[in-house]
Amino acid sequence: MNFTSIYSQKGGETLFSALQITHSARLTALGGNQTALKATDLSMLQHNPATLDSSLLKNITVGFVPYLAGINYGYAGYAFNTPGNGQFAIGLYHLNYGNFDGRDQFGTETGTFSAGETILQLTYSMQLHERVKAGISFKPLYSKIERYNSWGLAADLGVIYNSENSLTSYGIALRNFGYQITAYDESHEGAIKPDLQIGVTHKPRHAPFRLSLTAQNLIHGSLNYSLNQSQNNDDSNSFAQNILRHTTIGVEFLPSENFYIAAGVNPKRRQELKIESKTSTVGFSWGLGFKVDKFNFSYGSSHYHLGGSSNHFTVTTRLADW
Repeated sequence: MNFTSIYSQKGGETLFSALQITHSARLTALGGNQTALKATDLSMLQHNPATLDSSLLKNITVGFVPYLAGINYGYAGYAFNTPGNGQFAIGLYHLNYGNFDGRDQFGTETGTFSAGETILQLTYSMQLHERVKAGISFKPLYSKIERYNSWGLAADLGVIYNSENSLTSYGIALRNFGYQITAYDESHEGAIKPDLQIGVTHKPRHAPFRLSLTAQNLIHGSLNYSLNQSQNNDDSNSFAQNILRHTTIGVEFLPSENFYIAAGVNPKRRQELKIESKTSTVGFSWGLGFKVDKFNFSYGSSHYHLGGSSNHFTVTTRLADW
């Protein structure tokens, strides 16, 4: 009898998947994740709560994503502060998986049912030093599949450092550490696996572009995978390839304060979802943003696989501008 070893890649969390997807159109364009980038809308707080600062005071952000396979999700948030107590923000995420045809164990139709996840995000940030800011987010979680539901609680911790000339920023965030409080049934999945991320962003002086790099999944270690034992020494599992899987790389062209064009690459996504016969632009992303009157519009597109791309839309405005 012959045995074959099978290895699988580390994918997204199956528990509360809404924690893993990108809601910000700008960050989607930059590869899906950047930890050190200054937040220009509240949906970016999902990646580092320390990026909440006074520039987002009375900011309203609304986002919508017509995702893949009929799935869609959205975000709405508002930021405020109290004198001397730092900044606060509240956000609501909802992921809608759509409607499904239900059947029992005998294949008999039982009607349609829906599935979805909702996250309430409460964020607080404060200045620790002239150039250092820290933030924390608490996220009550709710997931429902047909008549089954589950509750959980997660949190993010983040710190961001801005250089004296404000051209370079460094960020670190521990995202999504938490616990499933109630299970769908008797099967309790317990702790939610956290993600440690470290990032840097830099804009060369007098240059109209900015570079961003984030290292992610730093707790998980190796992200190597192969389909069978004979591929273990393949280039796809080389040390350099594994390092790349832990990174997200983005670049922005910034000709003015009211317009940007961005592009990025997510090597992990590209390696896991490409087809060897035609890799195409899987794992790459792009987008743009512009300001019209009192509104900022952002668009981001991420190419997940040959079957399609996701489109992200974000609109922001400040009540103080009205």
